Amino acid sequence: MTIRTILVDDEPLAIQGLELRLEAHDDVEIIAKCQNGREAISAIKTHKPDLVFLDIQMPGFDGFSVVQGLMEVEPPLFVFVTAYSDHALRAFEAQAVDYLMKPVEESRLADTLDRVRQRLSEKRGVEEVEKLKEVLAEHAPEAAAEMVDGGDQVNASRFEKLINIKDRGQIFRVDVDTIERIDAAGDYMCIYTGDNTLILRETMKDLEKRLDPRRFQRVHRSTIVNLDLVKQVKPHTNGECFLVLDSGASVKVSRSYRDVVARFVH
Repeated sequence: MTIRTILVDDEPLAIQGLELRLEAHDDVEIIAKCQNGREAISAIKTHKPDLVFLDIQMPGFDGFSVVQGLMEVEPPLFVFVTAYSDHALRAFEAQAVDYLMKPVEESRLADTLDRVRQRLSEKRGVEEVEKLKEVLAEHAPEAAAEMVDGGDQVNASRFEKLINIKDRGQIFRVDVDTIERIDAAGDYMCIYTGDNTLILRETMKDLEKRLDPRRFQRVHRSTIVNLDLVKQVKPHTNGECFLVLDSGASVKVSRSYRDVVARFVH
């Protein structure tokens, strides 16, 4: 999979530095470089890239204006690159994959590209499913209808509705709807239900497989949150955020999991 990429920055040295760092990633192909927002919009519409590294602070037409100028076309994935940390929340609002601070660190860039690869893989997977539906609709309409009607039901039914937890000599049957967040402590999970805390002996990786990912998402290496119980998003330094839950608990979203925040800001 080649990631067709455009670089946008009004500082030629910034473009050159990012280009040098991207040379270490064989699957990234730089197809255009732009020095202002208007050039960027034109290049994106012409080349239809997979990914755009976009500076925020540019004279006349800033990075956010570029995103707004592409509302009528299918936008690429955006990674904002800036010397200022106070644009983090607006970057989430613009559905950015990531938010990199100048000078860009090689390790952070590698993490960002891993997330880009995942997003592109998911996108292309959805496109393949849609193509399959179109073929079925033309040649086997009954199968297409079954695929549409039964898909969500099958996906939802394979996840747990109740979790049995043996804690303090008792067995608790916990409705997953009441689980607010889950914290990992080695091979043990702390299950918070708002008014109670229970201990489950299980790894986070195994527990994740039992929970519906449309509702339960990891926001930190050791924390899973019920997205239905998030009532506020609060920006923090270095591009991190806090999620405020219904109980009033505050959970930090690490930079590696910031896609989660995009679900709450539009």
